[in-house]
Amino acid sequence: MKLFVLGCSGSAPGPCAPSSGYLLEADGFLLGVELGNGTLAELQAVRDPFALDALLFSHLHPDHCADFSALTVLRRYHPAAPRPHRLPVHAPSEAPSRFAAAYSPDAADRAVEDLTDVYEFHPLHSGTVTIGPFQVTAAKAAHPCEAYSFRVVHNGRSLVYTGDTGPCAALDELAQDADVLLAEASWTHAEDRPPDLHLSGTQAGRLAHAAGAGRLLVTHVPPWTDPDAVLAEARAEFTGPAELVTRGATYAV
Repeated sequence: MKLFVLGCSGSAPGPCAPSSGYLLEADGFLLGVELGNGTLAELQAVRDPFALDALLFSHLHPDHCADFSALTVLRRYHPAAPRPHRLPVHAPSEAPSRFAAAYSPDAADRAVEDLTDVYEFHPLHSGTVTIGPFQVTAAKAAHPCEAYSFRVVHNGRSLVYTGDTGPCAALDELAQDADVLLAEASWTHAEDRPPDLHLSGTQAGRLAHAAGAGRLLVTHVPPWTDPDAVLAEARAEFTGPAELVTRGATYAV
């Protein structure tokens, strides 16, 4: 499978740096993973948005899903839009109501807004589901909302995406022997960092080392954090290949 990076800025977009958004492609199937601020523009620069076969969201913070409303406008009102089946959306349980509220123009419409003409919602839970050619295993993440980490497997190759999370046993198990670990690292390491929120560069590197990952890709570094310092921490803990992901990059898994 191939991993495309639409955006990788953590917590908020930065200058010319969209928030979290990725594409996974295999066997002609295109899976969008996250759609944060600015990523729909990036998607249109590289692929037809109507080529998406499904969407997967780790959680519903804006830097991971803000462009969903814009995608809804595109799919509903583009004058030359094809009329494909409703787009499957695998997301936390509140996604239908939260996305409808974000899309609705005023409070009166929020109670009646229904996006099911455009989307087919599938609530996430811990366990494994099949999405096109991918086997996707979700595990609860340590984050202050309903949030998940994912292990995506295709033809025996595995990509583990941490989403936003602090260290936790579920992530340790999910990451075991991953061929590629796509790990958020939102700050440098300090003992007084808030718990159950994000990984540091040190913790991302420790996770990759303990899991025996084949490769570490560091993502979700906020605009106010020094990415080189985060990467240096990760490399101090993990001796395998490790790099910062960049907008527009493509990786083979």
